[in-house]
Amino acid sequence: MLNAHYVALRVIGARRAFSLLFKQDERDRPLAEVVSLEEGQYVSYGFDDWRELSEFRREFEPEKHDWVRTVRFHIAVPRIIRVLTFNRLPKQEVKLNRRNIYARDRNRCQYCGKRFKPSELSLDHIVPRSRGGTNAWDNMVCCCVRCNVKKGGRIPAEAGLHLITQPIKPRVSPVVNISLSKSKYSSWQQFLDHAYWNVELK
Repeated sequence: MLNAHYVALRVIGARRAFSLLFKQDERDRPLAEVVSLEEGQYVSYGFDDWRELSEFRREFEPEKHDWVRTVRFHIAVPRIIRVLTFNRLPKQEVKLNRRNIYARDRNRCQYCGKRFKPSELSLDHIVPRSRGGTNAWDNMVCCCVRCNVKKGGRIPAEAGLHLITQPIKPRVSPVVNISLSKSKYSSWQQFLDHAYWNVELK
């Protein structure tokens, strides 16, 4: 979702997106519009126009879109919507949680370099908490069970291990970055880059 200045705000679900597209303010103006990437250009659509376009896309390119089915029609889920009455810039804070650390490290053990299912990974404090280590982006990494057992309560050097990448705090949500690797979400990239360079630093 973008604000009125085309700055990325957050990822929202299809239900919330359609709610914003369908609603109007007290002056009967739409609250939001669809922003669609077409042949290298961004084009804006209101709800009714997007529904008409969806009928065409349903017939000729259904595999390129996710769909919501209503009683009377199918409508494509928009990749980007722009909220027309919202000008505030987004906060850049990324939450330090298990999901974001796994996404940042791409489910890869930061000691042996192998990829695992999330259920087969754990979080490791590079400097153990028992030795003064903190819960911080630069002190926590994905770790497989085998490497975690080998490391124990030591720092990596003491256990004969080394980090394959230096952990840092991401500038945007790592989960969003993973989504951008899929071609159908690539239209977001320009707006995330714009937010990175233009949001005021505090």
